[in-house]
Amino acid sequence: MEIFLTLLFKIIPLYIIIFLGFIAGKYLNVSKESIANVLIYTIVPVVVFNGIVNTKITPGTLSIPLLFFLLACITSLLTYHFSGYIWKDSTRNILSFMGGSSNTGYFGLPVAIAMFGEKAVGIVALAIIGGSLYNNTFGYFLAAKGNYSTKESLIKVVKLPILYAFFLGLIVNIAGFHLGTIFLDTANNFNGAFTIMGMMLIGIGLGDMKKYEFDLKFIAFALAITYLLWPILMLLIIFIDQHTFRIYDPNLYKMLLLLSMLPVAANLVSYSTILKIHPEKTALVVTISTLFALLYIPLMAVYFLK
Repeated sequence: MEIFLTLLFKIIPLYIIIFLGFIAGKYLNVSKESIANVLIYTIVPVVVFNGIVNTKITPGTLSIPLLFFLLACITSLLTYHFSGYIWKDSTRNILSFMGGSSNTGYFGLPVAIAMFGEKAVGIVALAIIGGSLYNNTFGYFLAAKGNYSTKESLIKVVKLPILYAFFLGLIVNIAGFHLGTIFLDTANNFNGAFTIMGMMLIGIGLGDMKKYEFDLKFIAFALAITYLLWPILMLLIIFIDQHTFRIYDPNLYKMLLLLSMLPVAANLVSYSTILKIHPEKTALVVTISTLFALLYIPLMAVYFLK
């Protein structure tokens, strides 16, 4: 019960930020397009660059971004295949993008710190990098294919700065360059902006909605992928690792499992807005999955993450 209440009170402030975003979108005429562009083209690249620069690069740590990238791609492909039996239009594309995305940064980081302390930051940062690479490569391409040709989709992927931020950070890290206190302080400010603006964007998207597209099938499908398929796949990976490679420390299993129980990624609202693929439906699903997580994650923590 103590774990449940601790996590619950740590998560509640995130919902207050969503509510403030809703007020801004509803009554202050804040443009979600502008916020989305600021996040994707300026804040996220700095956060990823900073995460790579300050991470100890070893084969083990490098496997975590790869793990989350591959898991996201697999989940996305499974979603694309099975959703094709229900949807034949761009709904299938955005749902598939959604299937591979989870809110590791805005939501996962504060929750992981609440459960495991500051030692969780490095692991979550690596998971964020894997998820960000998926969002900005395979996931973005798959979503863009709903409205654009293959060539146009590839061009849109190449234009995203996070790829260059990742490789630049890797070069700086391996070369051993020290960027100084001024950079670190500034980058930490970007980390805070990343969380606050990302969560506010959910609320802004809801406040800006002219109509609410309550597509029950769409919502149910998205929640099943997020809260059933992701944890099942992660449990399978942990089982395989326990009995074969033993790449990860057993203490890391709980953290990996927590990161597979997160709601739909908040920045999916950004991407669906930019790509003009059902931003209203996306904002509603992101909000519902985030509200569901308020009780789901503390409850799962009591039974699986003690």
